[in-house]
Amino acid sequence: MATHAKPSEATRRVSVGSVPLGGGAPVVVQSMLNAPATDVAANLAQIDALAQAGCEIVRMAIPHRSSLDVFQAVCEQSPLPVVADIHFDANIAIEAAKRGAAKLRINPGNIGGLAKTDAVLDAAGEAGIPIRIGVNAGSLDNELAARDDLSQSEKLARSAVDYVRYCEGRGFHDLVVSAKAHDVMTTVRTYRLLSKELPTCPLHIGVTEAGTTFQGAIKSACGLGILLEEGIGDTLRISLTDDPVQEIRACWTLLSALDLRRRAPELISCPTCGRCQVDLIGLAREVEGRIANLDKPLKVAVMGCVVNGPGEAADADIGVACGVGSGVVFSKGDVVRKVEESAIVDALMEEIGKL
Repeated sequence: MATHAKPSEATRRVSVGSVPLGGGAPVVVQSMLNAPATDVAANLAQIDALAQAGCEIVRMAIPHRSSLDVFQAVCEQSPLPVVADIHFDANIAIEAAKRGAAKLRINPGNIGGLAKTDAVLDAAGEAGIPIRIGVNAGSLDNELAARDDLSQSEKLARSAVDYVRYCEGRGFHDLVVSAKAHDVMTTVRTYRLLSKELPTCPLHIGVTEAGTTFQGAIKSACGLGILLEEGIGDTLRISLTDDPVQEIRACWTLLSALDLRRRAPELISCPTCGRCQVDLIGLAREVEGRIANLDKPLKVAVMGCVVNGPGEAADADIGVACGVGSGVVFSKGDVVRKVEESAIVDALMEEIGKL
């Protein structure tokens, strides 16, 4: 059977610091800092936490010109490439390019028009860094937003495509594009359009303003899961109203579920039923917490009874099946040891440590 190349394999490769993006490179995981833009130490501490969780690129808002010194200090000390996020003031973007930004993110709807864009392109070109053209549903330029002959997805895609073609017409091709909405299917339709109209441009995918952790993770998984399964998307951010570390965990969980990239353990656990005679919910949560920071792409099962485990979790690298006051630790379906209920989690972690 013939196989077809994924859209992401045809995009142009760009470099964000040392991180390759596009051109068939692994889908890049990123997040955005929410520490005060006036506090170098707070931003660096957050970057360290994000890096430990598996973040590969981090973005920092520069709301005022007075924040540029802090931004520069963060860039100089960050273990991750730092993207400068700029709205409304093209001069901040120009200065950020000189201060160590690994990439610029600008919004066509509020950067100040094409004349000001020219100077930003020149600054990025001189610094040798890419630009992300980031279009949002809430900040389309007024003329395009007022058109009733286009759907919202068509408006978002049109804004991004027109801007890309302008930049490329000036000889600047080191571009990444995003066009986000809070509505899942609007986002999906927009990126499908962009993938067809800009087949060589790397795409940063995401559902913007997705909400708090529970809702935001589900909305993002729905929209981004569709796109990634279709081969659309070179980098992603799952936007959550929460600690940015939760965004990174959600990204890796999604990529792992789609078999695109694996970094951390995947927890397999049954939903419990009347046969379960242990506190499986508590056990599963404890295991989830203890494996959260492990840098091992393992499948770890926590099963409530012999019906579901080891049999239904036979492909797990390691797991436990619980009985009355006890449990059996198993690996690839084979029993490794039997332990008392109070020792289940410790025994499981001990066996994980041997892998």
